[in-house]
Amino acid sequence: MHYDYRTKGTCSQLISLDIDGDVVRNVKFLGGCNGNLKAIPVLVEGLTVDEIESRLQGITCGHRPTSCPDQLAKAVREAYNAQQAR
Repeated sequence: MHYDYRTKGTCSQLISLDIDGDVVRNVKFLGGCNGNLKAIPVLVEGLTVDEIESRLQGITCGHRPTSCPDQLAKAVREAYNAQQAR
C-alpha cells in the first residue's frame, strides 16, 4: 500500500512510502535537508514499523520537539494502522 504523510514541525513537508504488512519500502521525503533525507530512506529500506519506531522515535532537531526521523516513525505507524483498517 502506498501512503503519504504530511509532516508537522519539520523542514520536510511530506513523507511518501510503501508498506506491505509491517515492512516499509520506497521512503521519499519532499523538502528538508537534502543529504540527510537521501540517507534515511536507504537506512530504513526493508525494516519493520517496530524497528523504525524503536530507532527513530523521539529524535529532535535543534530546538524543535521533533525531526524528520521522528516524523518518519509517526508516518510508518500511521500507514500501518491505515493498512490494518482496510
